[in-house]
Amino acid sequence: MDSLFFHPKVVHLPIALGVLMPLLAGMILLAWWRTWLPARSWVLVIALQAILLASGLMAMQTGESEEDRVERVVPEVAIEEHEEAADVFVWASGGVLGVMLLALALSRSKAGMPIAALATLGTLAVLGLGYRTGQAGGELVYRHNAASVYAGATQGAANQRGELRSRYGGEEHEEDDD
Repeated sequence: MDSLFFHPKVVHLPIALGVLMPLLAGMILLAWWRTWLPARSWVLVIALQAILLASGLMAMQTGESEEDRVERVVPEVAIEEHEEAADVFVWASGGVLGVMLLALALSRSKAGMPIAALATLGTLAVLGLGYRTGQAGGELVYRHNAASVYAGATQGAANQRGELRSRYGGEEHEEDDD
């Protein structure tokens, strides 16, 4: 597994699912309520929420493994803010998953649909928490220049291009009008 830039590769899945889950859960809940789909269709929502949780846990793990490297250029308080936001986002996702499972378990009773509605509202809370987490992560990269710790891997090629331009003069792509 390529560990270079692995955290930035992983974080997008839980954030994207955090954005999509309120819409998807709402649509499936509506279809269940209107009897367009059977109650067991709620399993799709549960599966996607489980993927959100699993990918969130993976993002937390990869973030922790890259924390020491990033601490060299980013203030610790900024890292902690992102880490704490991620913790709340992931654990809230797990809580919502638990409510979703309860709704499925009680889907044959009158309590199933209201519990599914509560879980759907929970996905809105998770969306907000995901936004907060992503914003804190974006600040690490764009305000505190966290990506600079990885620049050594790509800096060599950029330096080589710069040296060639200065050696041969001018721009990299000069056009000849002759």
